[in-house]
Amino acid sequence: MESTLNPVSTPSATPIVKRFDKTASVKKNVILGLVSLIVVVSGIGTGYLLSDAGKGTAEIGTTGEIKVNKNEAGISDESKFSTTTDGVLEEGGIGGEGTYHLVRGIGPSQYAYLTSSVVDLGAFVGKKVQVWGDTMSGKKAGWLIDVGKIKVIE
Repeated sequence: MESTLNPVSTPSATPIVKRFDKTASVKKNVILGLVSLIVVVSGIGTGYLLSDAGKGTAEIGTTGEIKVNKNEAGISDESKFSTTTDGVLEEGGIGGEGTYHLVRGIGPSQYAYLTSSVVDLGAFVGKKVQVWGDTMSGKKAGWLIDVGKIKVIE
């Protein structure tokens, strides 16, 4: 038994494989590359314009002044804050909320728990201080304050 595979060719059949026009393909690739580059550059430019990166440093309040010395630290303008209280600053929060607390002399249920994105509160531990900031909602802490300014009062 002899088997051979010989393709059948007919003169009227159209070829199965078609040759592509290389110049048209190159033009399409160049155009696609340019459009992709324009889209990427536009996205980066839009992100840059919408961010604060082009404005330099972030502005704090209207004056941008932050005081730091041994008796006071934070944003100068006290009118920017909705909350103020005083007490002896101690380390420790409650239930993962706050990193410090104020002992206000009326029992643990009345502690003000503190965190700060502006001030290093650690330098004031053990001192009687007044703090200014904004009240935040807490699940464990009865009163949680984001401190923007702290001042030693004794």
